[in-house]
Amino acid sequence: MHINELKDQLAKELASCKGRASLFLEIEGRIIEFTGNEVYQSASLIKLPVLFEALRQIDKGILELDRPVAVRQGDRIGSTGVLQAMNIKQITIHDLLALMIIVSDNSAANMVIDLIGMDTINSNLSKIGMHNTVFKRKMLDFKAIQTGDDNLTTCADIVLCLKEAMEGQWLAKQSSQLFHAFLLQQQIQEKLPAQMNHSLYKIGNKTGELAGIEHDCAVITYGTKRAYAAILIDQLDDNESGKSIIRQIGKRINEYISCVLTGKATY
Repeated sequence: MHINELKDQLAKELASCKGRASLFLEIEGRIIEFTGNEVYQSASLIKLPVLFEALRQIDKGILELDRPVAVRQGDRIGSTGVLQAMNIKQITIHDLLALMIIVSDNSAANMVIDLIGMDTINSNLSKIGMHNTVFKRKMLDFKAIQTGDDNLTTCADIVLCLKEAMEGQWLAKQSSQLFHAFLLQQQIQEKLPAQMNHSLYKIGNKTGELAGIEHDCAVITYGTKRAYAAILIDQLDDNESGKSIIRQIGKRINEYISCVLTGKATY
């Protein structure tokens, strides 16, 4: 399979989407991009730069992974996650980060945001090059959305965040490995990873969703190589149709990487 064939297949999948869709894929030294700088509501993908900044502060000695944090009743909010149901009075920063990514826990995410500071997150977004990503609200703050304060991002920015965390100079090696480990333990795998061959390579992903919105992004490790992917979709009447498109995109990427591993891919 030639990489241009993969590009054509991905273009067809996106064209069949019943909403607005963008993709950014870095694979085999090539970039396949379809409106990668279009801005979308980030949904839970915003938790990736939150994790990035938390780990950076840990590297700087501002925070400590094993530091216990008090869990107040007001910290427990609904929707995704398990912290709201846990009968605990304190939790370590490490476990907050794990919950925030692995089960997309909104309560944990808001506690982390309180610890590291929203202004600090925003100031460092631009420093690492995420110029189209804006962080203006905590999780489930729908009043903020109604007043125009929302979290925004792009496919290109999300891939940049993943790549900088994995390969950049911002995080210490141990923090970079922890970032990847959390993604690899992701429990929400109904989109990009759903039709990918987990026996051939490692897939670490992070999803995001709201009404009419379906996102996913991933670090795909095969042999000594990595691919980075992000797909953002909005304006959906039916969220399931968006998930289906992302699953098909994952399937197409899977087919190409299988060709790479068997020597049947061309560039």
